[in-house]
Amino acid sequence: MKIRDRMLSVLVPLISILLAFVIGCIIIAAMGANPAAAIGSLFKGAFGSPNNIATTLVKATPLIFTGLCACFAYRCGVFNLGGEGQFIIGSCVTCWVATTWGIEGPGAAILCMVLGAVAGGIWGAIPGILKITRGLNEMIVSIMLNYVATLFMGLLYTSLLREGSVPQTAAVPDATQIPRIISNLKVTWGIVIALAVAAVVQYFLFSTSRGFQMRAVGLNMTASRFNGFAVNRYILISFIVSGAIAGLGGSVELLATQFRLISGFAVGYGFDGVAMALIAQLNPVATVVVAYFFAVLRTGATTMQVMTKIPTSVIDIIQALVIVFAVAGLALVKLPQIKQFVNGRLGKNRKEAQ
Repeated sequence: MKIRDRMLSVLVPLISILLAFVIGCIIIAAMGANPAAAIGSLFKGAFGSPNNIATTLVKATPLIFTGLCACFAYRCGVFNLGGEGQFIIGSCVTCWVATTWGIEGPGAAILCMVLGAVAGGIWGAIPGILKITRGLNEMIVSIMLNYVATLFMGLLYTSLLREGSVPQTAAVPDATQIPRIISNLKVTWGIVIALAVAAVVQYFLFSTSRGFQMRAVGLNMTASRFNGFAVNRYILISFIVSGAIAGLGGSVELLATQFRLISGFAVGYGFDGVAMALIAQLNPVATVVVAYFFAVLRTGATTMQVMTKIPTSVIDIIQALVIVFAVAGLALVKLPQIKQFVNGRLGKNRKEAQ
């Protein structure tokens, strides 16, 4: 049974990606272009040179953080749709500390990341507190907080922390920025931090008693409550930790890549993270893989547009189709009729093999 479930958990996303690319190729052909050339230029843009590979890793970094944010919360049975707001709040606090406190260097960078994670955790705690004390829907509250965070960021770069006549904040000092792993490539130690966070989340959820209890709460809150689990406490912790992960991601993104707050910063990262966590079936390691795949599409889209004149919106369609097919497929294989059919086919194959 476990082997079958694992096979399905891998096959469904792979088939979803394949179907999405097939439909994408049909769209490209209908536009009068060569699908093989377009897809070839897409992957060339993502893997064609060390710089392209580095760019792909840079674009994957924030997606990993927001994906892990959603993954952690959903494992506890709560729906944190506020990853984008928590990401932005972490960035705002980081920008404020880095540009106004007058401190620079690696120590300042570490302090910024710690405070960014704390800010994201506090922002994430708001829907958790309202859920366990007032019974409010955490999805609505967390979504609304995304808008609040975005507007607050706008206040910073247009007024409170604005630099000159341009609507943007001052840049993070060079000494406080997260350095590159290789001097002539864009990739920074931010990707290492993201992978380390993924490893910690994976270990906590699947190799510790607390992680098991949180997953138990996510599977059945009523049964967990009757077994003496502190359900409300775990719900609040899941919001705080997931918010801290997103806040840390915002801090890393500002210190390693963006360096200043501007209009459009972090747009869409939160909901992208939710989609990636669902495609990865709430597995932290798989979430990293899915985030990297999405980064490949986004990095290669520009090269594809330049070389074949195919608009990048085609890649957006492919991404959307992957999400739709993966989520629908994972829901489909859980239907009793589908399970019965798969079990019957597997049993028949075993008998024929014997």
